[in-house]
Amino acid sequence: MPNWIQGKITETKQWCTDLHSIKITTEAMPFKAGQFAMVGLDIDDELIHRPYSLVNTPQESALEIHFNRVAEGSLTPSLAQLQVGDSIHVGDRINGLLTLDQVPDVPHLWLMATGTGIGPFISILNTAEPWQRFEKIVLCYSVKTVEGLAYRAEFEALQKQYPEQFCFVPFVTREQSTDTIQSRITHYLESGELEAHVGLTLSAESSHLMLCGNAKMLNDVSEYLATRGFQRHSRREPGQIAIEKYY
Repeated sequence: MPNWIQGKITETKQWCTDLHSIKITTEAMPFKAGQFAMVGLDIDDELIHRPYSLVNTPQESALEIHFNRVAEGSLTPSLAQLQVGDSIHVGDRINGLLTLDQVPDVPHLWLMATGTGIGPFISILNTAEPWQRFEKIVLCYSVKTVEGLAYRAEFEALQKQYPEQFCFVPFVTREQSTDTIQSRITHYLESGELEAHVGLTLSAESSHLMLCGNAKMLNDVSEYLATRGFQRHSRREPGQIAIEKYY
């Protein structure tokens, strides 16, 4: 268990009905883009806490987390009710291996996220390192409805800033939209349409994938790519797929 330090809410944002982000000021804690912090609240005389990826970069002073309010959840309904000035507990150790120092030197970086699993990739893409290291970066971001594409404007701005280097591919699974793909990431990948869409071939020799989100996407993408020679990356056994199960 971490030691707990006190934080204060400095900003709240509600993207849509159940999708929220909050910013927290607390004492400075070093971390790497892509890592997560433990966040907790005192609820009914008990400290309830969960891990949340940090959306902010290590250079920013406020911590930012992005979460989905689950009606029957033990923590998120209370997180969603927080107001500026409220107190919150933050663990004093920031952890996680979904970071670029775990990625080998390859030309192509593929990022795939569902829902609030987009969090670590926002942090990573807002640092200088990926743009200095990789020739091409592809971000696949899947949500149920268009209004769930939180931080979309940031990704579109990055695509304008790095038009030859960055490809942002938004997916919406439960409604039609003229500027998104109505499909699941896995289906679009398995059909070959994803590689055709971005004009890039996924190759175990030249690509590394970072996946974050729901377990089905992680498992389905990993199983499919295993048929193409990809394997899970770890410190002991280097591979091409880094995974963080977010919900």
